[in-house]
Amino acid sequence: MRILVVEDDPVLMDGLKVGLGLAGATVDEVATCADARAALAGSRFDAVVLDLMLPDGSGLDILAGMRARDDATPVLLLTALDETTDRIRGLDAGADDYLGKPFDLDELAARVRAIARRGHGRAGPTLKAGTLVLDPATLSATLEGRAVALSRREFAVLAALMERPGMIRSKGEIEERLYGWQEEVESNTVEVHIHNLRTKVGREAIETVRGLGYRVRGQQ
Repeated sequence: MRILVVEDDPVLMDGLKVGLGLAGATVDEVATCADARAALAGSRFDAVVLDLMLPDGSGLDILAGMRARDDATPVLLLTALDETTDRIRGLDAGADDYLGKPFDLDELAARVRAIARRGHGRAGPTLKAGTLVLDPATLSATLEGRAVALSRREFAVLAALMERPGMIRSKGEIEERLYGWQEEVESNTVEVHIHNLRTKVGREAIETVRGLGYRVRGQQ
C-alpha cells in the first residue's frame, strides 16, 4: 500500500511515517499544497492522508481539485477536534474519512486500510486467492490454513497482485508500491520477490504474462 501524507508538522510527519511504515505502507511525504498537487499529478497512491491547515493553503482545495478531475483516490482528512464545520465540508467535498488530532496511530492505520480497501472495491478485510489468504491488518499470510512467513516487501508484492482480481500488474506498478521517492530501486528486485513468493506459495500461484507483468491465479 502506497500512501501520500500531506502534513507540514515535521514531528507529526515523522510519527505518521513510522506508524504507517510499521503497518506495511510505503509512505511519501509532502508539506505544502503545491507539492501535494505535483505528487498527485505524477504518481499513483492507494490513499492520501491530508492535513487541512497547510502553509500555502487549505487541504480542502487539494481535495476539491482531486474530485474535480475525477481522481477517486481515497482521502482521510486530519482535523482539529473542534473543527466540526471543516469536517463536514471535507466529507461533502469528497473525503472518505476524517480523524481528529490528537489521534492514535493504530487507529489511523486501520482507517487508511479501510478507505484503501473500499477504493479497491473490496468489502472484506482479507485478500483471498484459492486457499491463499492475506490479512493486511496483521501483515500475515496463510496457505491452506498454515502460516506463511513473508517479508514486508514480499507481502506488499503479493498484496498488490491480489487486490484486483484478474488484473495484470506491471513491474513498474509493483515497484511503485515498494519504494518511496527517496529510495533507490534495484533493477531486479521485483523478479527476486516473485521468485521467493513462488517458492513459498507455489509456482502456479503467480502467473507471468509475457511483456505485461504478473497476476495471481485462483483469485476469488
